Amino acid sequence: MSSTHTHQHHPNFHPPNYKKPGAFDVLRPLRGLVDNFPVKNARFAHLVCQVIPCCCPFERDINLFGRTIHIPALCKLNPLYDEFVGLRFRALSYLADECGEDVTKYIC
Repeated sequence: MSSTHTHQHHPNFHPPNYKKPGAFDVLRPLRGLVDNFPVKNARFAHLVCQVIPCCCPFERDINLFGRTIHIPALCKLNPLYDEFVGLRFRALSYLADECGEDVTKYIC
């Protein structure tokens, strides 16, 4: 006996940076530029991996007067967050696949 179960998302769930079809996106040209920027140089790939962190540097817990205050990751507020993460991934892939380098120093 097999049953098929489909997962239903809440009707208001949208991924980050979601835009309605046909909506004007002022950052679209910049998103396209970052998304399509080629990684074909090892120096540039190393620079990208050094400048774009592997995890959000702002998320942390602060102990204040015996209480712990959690500061959530704020990187998702960056409207180009997904594009920069993609660029960093392409740089890591280039270094590992094309240059044969060990990229573990760039991974959290």
